Amino acid sequence: MPKVLVCRCEDVTLHELEEAIARGHDDIESLKRYTGFGTGWCQGKSCVALCARLLAERGGDATMPFTPRPPFHPLTLADLAGLAEVAEQDARDGRPPH
Repeated sequence: MPKVLVCRCEDVTLHELEEAIARGHDDIESLKRYTGFGTGWCQGKSCVALCARLLAERGGDATMPFTPRPPFHPLTLADLAGLAEVAEQDARDGRPPH
């Protein structure tokens, strides 16, 4: 059976979601905490709708939005802008990209 990814950021499969729902995680917050979907780079933009739909189809409560969490170490835009300078310097020095 092929692996069906529902959350690509956190590598959560359809099988894992179905198993979690069967174990009693029948609301969106509990399902997120158990499987980890929605906690990756996209913060759920590509997977929350799929997970909520599956949960609703299985009789769970998908109406409550899950609790968003800010990044562990917040970055300023100035910090992110400085990454371009680091990459340019690495390229000038012949170092591979990070």
